[in-house]
Amino acid sequence: MSSSTTRRPRSIEVEGVTHGAAPIPMAARVGNILMTSGVLGKDPATDTLPADGPSQARFLFQNLRTLLANGGATLDDVVRITVFVKDNGQREAINAEWLKCFPDPHDRPARHTQVVDLPGAMLVQLEAMAVVQER
Repeated sequence: MSSSTTRRPRSIEVEGVTHGAAPIPMAARVGNILMTSGVLGKDPATDTLPADGPSQARFLFQNLRTLLANGGATLDDVVRITVFVKDNGQREAINAEWLKCFPDPHDRPARHTQVVDLPGAMLVQLEAMAVVQER
């Protein structure tokens, strides 16, 4: 295969974090567009969900940063995030991590937070879209 017809792998993962038995990647990149599947607040050292919302939120954004890096992107490339919370009580933990990632109120991606019936012990989840800039 010539170099003009080869391309980098489309699927992007976070080592140690799985979607269980679901055969889906954590994200995909085509050209300069990177879209995530559901990013989880699992601890990548154990592939398990912590019991509390603040820990899940911390791992959620840590896994997002890792996923972006594995796809050649950074938080600066993110244009939209949708956050799913099991209940509104998780918003404070999400906002604390959000402000660490995006401290400048004039330089943040769009965000929507929605309460949904997340499965099992999952308290938070997110989806993101990034437009990867040449560096």
